[in-house]
Amino acid sequence: MNSDTLTQYLSRIGLSMSPEVSTQGLKALHISQHRAVPFENFDVIAGKNIETTANGIFNKVVTRERGGYCFELNGLMLRVLLALGFEARALLGRVHLSGEPTGRGHQTSLVTLDGQQWLVDVGFGSQTPRHPLPLKMDTELCTDLQTFRLVSHDLYGTMLQVRDQDNWLDLYSFDMEEVCAGDIDYGNHFTSTSPNSVFTSASIASIATEDGAITLLNDLLKIKKGDQITEIKLSDEFDYFKQVKLHFGLDLDVPYQKIAQHFDVK
Repeated sequence: MNSDTLTQYLSRIGLSMSPEVSTQGLKALHISQHRAVPFENFDVIAGKNIETTANGIFNKVVTRERGGYCFELNGLMLRVLLALGFEARALLGRVHLSGEPTGRGHQTSLVTLDGQQWLVDVGFGSQTPRHPLPLKMDTELCTDLQTFRLVSHDLYGTMLQVRDQDNWLDLYSFDMEEVCAGDIDYGNHFTSTSPNSVFTSASIASIATEDGAITLLNDLLKIKKGDQITEIKLSDEFDYFKQVKLHFGLDLDVPYQKIAQHFDVK
């Protein structure tokens, strides 16, 4: 990433200047991308190829002002972190939301800053951490609206959990093994093409707001502000694309039939 593409990226996420290489700079970068770039899988639903190359991700997310999922959003974040001078590398995780672990199909980033390691994840849908999380085990890690913790797992390394009322919900596990481009290619291919992947069977979008989040699952839009949730059922093609543009800033070139085929599928 050169100075021109970095400037374009910063404009895309609403920053007028490069963050400094510091905890404050890392937090500012994370928050800005998380609130400006939606998590979404519309190209997967359309059957399009999901690129993980630097140029492919940049053209989609920055030039075309689209969103993406973990391999795109965290792939972009990692390249920006390295361009800014942060010590950072990719990690791969297994998602545990269904109760059964997936393969290593979630990409995130590990940043080391002044001797402290940070988990930097801007691509985990509605459960994306709103701030970078320090790698401190068995400690409550609070963002402005969330509470997480990291615990050791006998089989899978480290488990990220989020507090869900009085319970802890397993999100994903990860280890510190080196990740190469081939690992990412394998994970991205399965996630974007397999009929057993959640991303090929439902249209998903999510974006953080100052006081909550907006999510879309197929034709159900949810707007969360604090503890208040408003649900809106999107009624037709015109309404669907209007709401996607209004809430997520997306001008989609995906046929509505590709999206609607998954509505009401149990």
